[in-house]
Amino acid sequence: MKSALTWEIIAKCSTTKARVGKLILPHGPVDTPVFMPVGTQGTLKGITPKQLEELGCQIMLNNTYHLGLRPGQELLEQIGGSHNFQNWSRNLLTDSGGFQMVSLLKLAKITEQGVEFQSPHDNESTMLLTPEHSMSLQNSIGADIIMQLDDVVSSLTTGKRVEEAMYRSIRWLDRCINAHRKPDSQNLFAIIQGGLDINLRKKCIEEMILRDTPGYAIGGLSGGEEKDIFWRIVTLCTDLLPKNKPIYCMGIGYTEDLVVCSALGVDMYDCVFPTRTARFGNALTPKGSLNLKSVKFSKDFQPIEKDCDCVACKSYTRSYIHLQATKETVGCHLITLHNVAYQLRLMRNIRQAIIEGRFPSFVKQTFKDLFGSEEKYPVWAINALKSVNIDLLS
Repeated sequence: MKSALTWEIIAKCSTTKARVGKLILPHGPVDTPVFMPVGTQGTLKGITPKQLEELGCQIMLNNTYHLGLRPGQELLEQIGGSHNFQNWSRNLLTDSGGFQMVSLLKLAKITEQGVEFQSPHDNESTMLLTPEHSMSLQNSIGADIIMQLDDVVSSLTTGKRVEEAMYRSIRWLDRCINAHRKPDSQNLFAIIQGGLDINLRKKCIEEMILRDTPGYAIGGLSGGEEKDIFWRIVTLCTDLLPKNKPIYCMGIGYTEDLVVCSALGVDMYDCVFPTRTARFGNALTPKGSLNLKSVKFSKDFQPIEKDCDCVACKSYTRSYIHLQATKETVGCHLITLHNVAYQLRLMRNIRQAIIEGRFPSFVKQTFKDLFGSEEKYPVWAINALKSVNIDLLS
């Protein structure tokens, strides 16, 4: 399959499956492992694309389903795609719209043809999202990485529906490949489905590898499944997927998840978590989350995080942000800036630790800072890291 990316592995961890790569896309380089902030309708909630660029973000997400509704495909075609529409000169990744099968399940009807959605905006108009229409929308959006339309089921779903969705996702990938108009400028990634069933995951990987897409995503996780099963599915996929292609685990955003999954060999992540939690007043730090709406911060004149160089930390105190977070939208704005800066810095630190050959010690220190005592370490993370030769308890 044609590809508009190059992928070079810069460094590998000698202990784990972690690696550092350089992904060259049509709108510039992306250093991996990378966290990709989610800008559903052309921007992250609370900050502008320009501010995101100033934070050093190399790639962000847009949402195909939502942009397809508003502003719509015709307008995106007129303006020449979402890069122009949102004034973003760096890379974009678009999801296919498939996730809305789970998040908007009450509004969706799924058949072999595609997914028919009822608009959440007026509850009357409908959109039939087929693999062909998803490709057409994503071609109009112009993202550097585009995702196949897959049949997404909740990770808590069991039985025949999981197998049906996996095989349908393979058939839909073939339709997406046939409908993709711009393989020279947009990279189509396959999405591995199969729920929590190891055999279905293996079968899906076997089939998707035959299609030889520019990269692969691990889909259908982060939906409330047991984390001790989650990590086993992730590591199975990174073991079996091609080592010369980037691997993207969809919907991952917690600090411990990013660190563990990087150790398991994942290269790319996205999640609404840092921006969504900011809207509830929660600021992310290496020592855990701070709820800045709490009155205990009303007279706290420290920055959110001492060593952070984002605008929120350099220019404002917890006390000021507390006041704004409880009264004004600027509070959400400042916490969002900080949370995105935190996520991007975490990934830079992961990359640097791998390059410098100290990733295992970095992982241990990260968990010590985040959880304080070993008694609080998540059992699933202990097990996952042990599988790649990091003993958190030693």
